[in-house]
Amino acid sequence: MRSVKTLLAIRHVPFEDLGSWEGSFAEAGYAIRYVDAPTADFTRLDQASWDLLVLLGGPIGVNERDDYPFLGDELRFVEARLKRNTPTLGICLGSQLVAHALGARVYKSRAAEIGWKSLTLTAAGRNSPLRHLRKPVFHWHSETFDLPAGAVPLAATESCPHQAFSLGRALMALQFHPEVTARGLEQWYVGYGGELRAHGLVPADLRREALQHGMALVQQSAAFLTDWLADLRIS
Repeated sequence: MRSVKTLLAIRHVPFEDLGSWEGSFAEAGYAIRYVDAPTADFTRLDQASWDLLVLLGGPIGVNERDDYPFLGDELRFVEARLKRNTPTLGICLGSQLVAHALGARVYKSRAAEIGWKSLTLTAAGRNSPLRHLRKPVFHWHSETFDLPAGAVPLAATESCPHQAFSLGRALMALQFHPEVTARGLEQWYVGYGGELRAHGLVPADLRREALQHGMALVQQSAAFLTDWLADLRIS
């Protein structure tokens, strides 16, 4: 019988969840527990032994700790986990939390990156599980980060040179969103409607792109995740 592994998924807003990955994680034998970061007890969470931590996205930044004090507790939780070299996967805001916890600078991008765009993989990226992401992936961020010391850069876009990095087998940080689905993004268009208007974007255009690229992303990101989880088992 396959043993059940524990996965802690930290959300920052309810609709930025594991998306298409929920089924892949379940198939890999993970029991998923969601925790909402704004009200989480990170001291208590740090006392448990999680097989895998997934830090999800959100509309705030790691430098907004005066407005969102929980970010300080969350960063301390992430720092402690990384010091133990336990498996961690960061997505968008999650990748920025990881970068900050590793001592790198997180700051505003030159321009917001919202929509579907292909990645340019580094040589290391082409030899990593990211090789499966051959079609456009989804982006929604206005901040970026410097590469942490010792990290391996894996992917870039023209406007964001650090789209992904790894540190050993146990850590992967992704600035983009490989987990989204066309259906799930409908909640984003409502929740972030003000931001879309501020950038002169309309849901209809993003919806059209999601219908064009969404299914390929689901399939290719599942292959990425399967390979990355396999790497964890042999590390």
